[in-house]
Amino acid sequence: MAGRIKRKQIQATLANAIVFEPEAVICPLCERSIPKSQRDEHHLIPKSHGGRHTAVLHRICHRQIHAIFTETELARQYSTIELLKQQEEMAGFIAWVRLKPDDFFERTRKSRRLKTA
Repeated sequence: MAGRIKRKQIQATLANAIVFEPEAVICPLCERSIPKSQRDEHHLIPKSHGGRHTAVLHRICHRQIHAIFTETELARQYSTIELLKQQEEMAGFIAWVRLKPDDFFERTRKSRRLKTA
């Protein structure tokens, strides 16, 4: 049982503790460093199709994936980062976004193919 004084000692110890910043996270898709505010977890196989494994991506990269592909396509054809990189539309996007700063973000538009489907 911790009293008022013990609680203050614990708080003082925690306040003086050295806080280590997590190691820089690199986006496996565009290979740029991901700022903490731009990190998204992407289920390689969508949860709706039983997927559990995730990859940390830039928010803009993650949104682009979902703007281009349906969940069924992601589950059946593009369940790895390598397969996503090889797809023509994604390769063009990756080449474009690699030239942008790490914290760059822009609104992503859904593919016309998905809008009409």
